[in-house]
Amino acid sequence: MTTAVAALGLAACGAEKTHTDGSPSRPAAVAGAAGARTDPAFTAMLDEVARSCPPSAPPEAPPSGPAHTLPPGSAVTPDVEPVAPTAGPEVELNARDWCAGALHEERLTQALWNLADPTPTKVRRILHDLGYVDGRIHDLEQSGATTRFLLDLRDRGGRLCLEGSAAGEDTVVDRCVAPATGPFTAGERLR
Repeated sequence: MTTAVAALGLAACGAEKTHTDGSPSRPAAVAGAAGARTDPAFTAMLDEVARSCPPSAPPEAPPSGPAHTLPPGSAVTPDVEPVAPTAGPEVELNARDWCAGALHEERLTQALWNLADPTPTKVRRILHDLGYVDGRIHDLEQSGATTRFLLDLRDRGGRLCLEGSAAGEDTVVDRCVAPATGPFTAGERLR
């Protein structure tokens, strides 16, 4: 009950924004993680990107990678897949978020890499073309020749967010950890 009243209060206090095409958008404070549940296309995109990832698991159980053992007496280390960290802020992401984050980073970097003059309008258009919705795009702003943005990708109890900097060949997209519940704020950047 208290949560519903608080959400209603935030909705009432938030200024309604309008997209460039004149359609209304929800206030950013209210959109939060609930925005994905109400947008089936966004949820489908998240599922498609993460289809090769392990199912969600609690952060206390980060992915351990494949079990490769060496034959007795062998001194060569076999090729192994990267293993998620076991300490630090990185363990706050579950196995699915850890994996999906890397895939989102790659697809965004590829899409933004050749963008000439990365203005907020151009970056937003590319994000939309990739399936990211306005309620999950935050702090889209230009600084010099760079446009920065944050993406709230929290889904199914996960805490994944991305911090991006579109600057042509200097484009960088990194994972970050968002609060488990409530309004979106970017947490610590992961690398």
